[in-house]
Amino acid sequence: MSAVPDEVLVDARGLEPPEPLEKVMQALALLRPGQSIRLLLHREPFPLYGLLAERGFRHSAKMEQDGSYVILIRPAA
Repeated sequence: MSAVPDEVLVDARGLEPPEPLEKVMQALALLRPGQSIRLLLHREPFPLYGLLAERGFRHSAKMEQDGSYVILIRPAA
């Protein structure tokens, strides 16, 4: 039996809206207990943050040196 990875990577760099948001929503629907999402994106996804909160998730965002963002998404509980 293979272990479930703790983190699901969603690399949405270079995609145009609403594709990154759609990819995150798909990944959220497939998350298993204990998993989180690491979203890689070329801009900060402000519209996503409210949707995450409504669905019971929290996030932390970090801007990389190249101006892209890494957003960690986890269940709020």
